[in-house]
Amino acid sequence: QVQLVESGGGLVQAGDSLRLSCTASGRAFRGYAMGWFRQAPGKEREFVATISWSTGTRYADSVKGRFTISRDIVKNMVYLQMNSLKPEDTAVYYCAAGAWSSQRKDYDSWGQGTQVTVSS
Repeated sequence: QVQLVESGGGLVQAGDSLRLSCTASGRAFRGYAMGWFRQAPGKEREFVATISWSTGTRYADSVKGRFTISRDIVKNMVYLQMNSLKPEDTAVYYCAAGAWSSQRKDYDSWGQGTQVTVSS
């Protein structure tokens, strides 16, 4: 298992930017894709972005052009740069490790989540 810890969440206004970080530890980081998911109150956890070991990326349509996922293999870190935030981006954001996929079932390690709240 990979242990994952998210940080960087907070309360911001619409239009602001925020960068989430995820620190990975435990089994070898090498070879795993890393993903970001989010869950708003009363809703299912949904895919946000993923980055492969070779740094290929995929994004949900709702964040494409506003969010950027990146990773630092040396530091075992994954980042989610969020720009032009909207109130509908409000959710708990989770970091996950697994296969390069947009499906929750393909990730087997999850962080505890970090709250992002965007006020209008």
